Amino acid sequence: MSLWTHISLAAARLFGPPVADDGNGRAAHVDEAKLVAALVALGAKMAKADGQVRDEEILAFRQVFRTDAQTEATIARFFDLARQTTLGYQRYARIVAKAFRAQPGLLEDVLDGLFHIALADGIVTAEEAEYLETVAMVFGFSDREFRRIRNSHLGQDADDPYLILGVDPDISDAHLKTAYRRAAAENHPDRLMARGLPKEMVGLATHKMAIINRAYAQILEERKARRPRIS
Repeated sequence: MSLWTHISLAAARLFGPPVADDGNGRAAHVDEAKLVAALVALGAKMAKADGQVRDEEILAFRQVFRTDAQTEATIARFFDLARQTTLGYQRYARIVAKAFRAQPGLLEDVLDGLFHIALADGIVTAEEAEYLETVAMVFGFSDREFRRIRNSHLGQDADDPYLILGVDPDISDAHLKTAYRRAAAENHPDRLMARGLPKEMVGLATHKMAIINRAYAQILEERKARRPRIS
């Protein structure tokens, strides 16, 4: 039985009435299938968060959850089932959080994908913002970490370069450089694509890198200006 058949069965268990064991090893794959189904559900419910699923959000969903001819119909069924309501999205967030608890970079990738869907129509509503913040909390991100991620998408708090790099203003120059290099490495487009970032979102990765580079340059310039000149 193919993985996507297992996912279909798992999705039926998640979204609908119980499905009887098929006797062909479904249990061995159900965790992976449940994870994929939960990811799809999060994306679909993100599109529904403001009460209306628009064509732009469906397109953004397809960009995040890449499909081929064999899997498109299955993903579409998941999407249609999950987008009927936002109820239960915390449950799916917990499934994803548990699966990736040792890989916060992947959790941030998922959150990036949800922001991509939320921004598809050009605006993030209050309902969508609440959805994103709640998912981030379930994922284990602190308020400061969520503000950093949000800033990379919405441009808020853009006047705080320390927040963008996730460091305190009193950090030493050496530790600042280390934090910058870590942030740059974690968000480099090549690395994100290696983690499975859809090619349609490379522009997002490039945008995030530009923000990180600009924040680091701003801090260096401010510190240089504060240093006493040697006559």
